[in-house]
Amino acid sequence: MSDDIDLTDRVCIIGAGPSGLVTARQLRSAGVPFDVFEKHSDVGGIWDMDNPGSPIYRTAHFISSRYSSGFYGSPMPESYPDYPSWKNIRDYIRRFAADEKLYEHITFNTSVERTELSDDGTWTVTVGGQRRRYRALVVATGVTWHENVPHLPGQETFTGTILHSREYVDSSIFSNKNVLVIGAGNSGVDIACDAAVSAEKAFLSVRRGYRFIPKHIFGMPLDVFSKSGRKAPAGITLPENMNDLLDALVGDVTRFGLPAPDHDAMASHPIVNDQIIHHFNHGDITAKADVERLDGSDVVFRDGTREQIDVILLATGYDYKIPFIDDHLLEWTSGRPQLYLNVFSRTIDSLYVVGFIEFADAAYKRFEEMAQLVAMDLTLVGDDKRAFAEMKRTDRPDLRGGKHYIDSPRHANYVDTQSYQKVLRSVRERFGVIDLAGITQ
Repeated sequence: MSDDIDLTDRVCIIGAGPSGLVTARQLRSAGVPFDVFEKHSDVGGIWDMDNPGSPIYRTAHFISSRYSSGFYGSPMPESYPDYPSWKNIRDYIRRFAADEKLYEHITFNTSVERTELSDDGTWTVTVGGQRRRYRALVVATGVTWHENVPHLPGQETFTGTILHSREYVDSSIFSNKNVLVIGAGNSGVDIACDAAVSAEKAFLSVRRGYRFIPKHIFGMPLDVFSKSGRKAPAGITLPENMNDLLDALVGDVTRFGLPAPDHDAMASHPIVNDQIIHHFNHGDITAKADVERLDGSDVVFRDGTREQIDVILLATGYDYKIPFIDDHLLEWTSGRPQLYLNVFSRTIDSLYVVGFIEFADAAYKRFEEMAQLVAMDLTLVGDDKRAFAEMKRTDRPDLRGGKHYIDSPRHANYVDTQSYQKVLRSVRERFGVIDLAGITQ
């Protein structure tokens, strides 16, 4: 302990992606000293394809539009398309960090090796061979680094290639191949579209029914349409039920051999993609049932059909992991850490997590609202500090607003964005914290 560098007046932020950057901005605004450590050579997190382990592929775009996706006070450039590419997003994040003068707070090319909680609530962070003691720890590393790779029965016999979507870069690996994509999340559907135009044959295997949502409705980006009250052009009457609206726009997906959707439109994370229906309509891709087993060069499906496949791409999601923190320091359910407001440890007052959350909304403003409450907690004193500590331990607000989501690990921590914002607003009002929505350029 005598060799530890005493920085117990400072906070350690791990990660310089979007959630780490907004946390840095909020701590600086609150006058809380901090250091940021980033394993890569620049900011951007997953949105820098040069960042080792990034799951981004060359055709990746946001599924929220540029109109709602920017940081507070920093709208995305008007020159950007409605749905920015990964390059647009990377460059936007870097400009934000430069404009906010956040680079000077970040130590790059530096991985955090280990963190240890002391009895007094301080953290010893081992980084670059040094042991540095901090007053608090903020985890802002993101959730799409550790792939979930299921075992496929018979995969030991498979003669083709199996890879996870995190390893996918571009469609060159599909050329002259029969390709099976397993999983219809947003990345899976994107990559299936790449396969539809690049592979000899392309297949998409799903185990349940999905709703595919167009990126534009009546010429408006989906989120703009939704937030403007779902206004239709003159002469068009819209169904009140979102399920009926999507069914009218997309049609009956069972005509492609896909299962019928088994949930309401917003009971699952939205799959926002125009192209997949186009490729089904043109026969460029074939829907398949769930995989039963692999058999040499073939994939056998649960409906009894089989196809010869050269490449299997697993779009099977990610595990939430914090490898530099002992697992026992957090409570985990369905592979997700259980946190107050999806931010605060309920048992360790000096541990915070920003960005480990799922909702049907653009993320960056929500991340900063989470970070603002971290800064609040770090500056509370006296009765307010004790009151919030008690809230962290015992308060269990309904972050779903009574809504029900499908039973899957991905939805274990899913929140309704309006309900979530309402709860955060109530906390801000109780402790006299400003509303970030008032920030302008």
